[in-house]
Amino acid sequence: MTIFSVEQRRSLDERLSQRFIALDPAGYFLIKLDPEAGELIAEHYGNGIDERGLATDPDTGEVISCRGGGPRSPLKTYRGRSAKELGMALTEGDGPHPISCLDHALYLGRELQKAERCLEEGSAYIQD
Repeated sequence: MTIFSVEQRRSLDERLSQRFIALDPAGYFLIKLDPEAGELIAEHYGNGIDERGLATDPDTGEVISCRGGGPRSPLKTYRGRSAKELGMALTEGDGPHPISCLDHALYLGRELQKAERCLEEGSAYIQD
């Protein structure tokens, strides 16, 4: 049985993060913390996808920059006290749901777990 070190696992994750990922046509999320309320926040934003697979502003058709840009308003803001509670709000119950791709759901689950850990530790959360 091969046992992988923490460094090997992190290196693997870094390599896997470099692969091409098709964007979710249902939109994207910005995850934040509200330490005062003890909550995780997921802001859902709509987007289009151009012929190159890049996210575009649904109103202007301009490519959305990963490095910021003009302020955009979320379509909806979700809040939860835990990753599980927030994940359930995003995926369970009567639809429509703001996630349409399984890989996007898996990514959000990982990010929400990471955000929850940061909330518990009182550390800063940076979304991958």
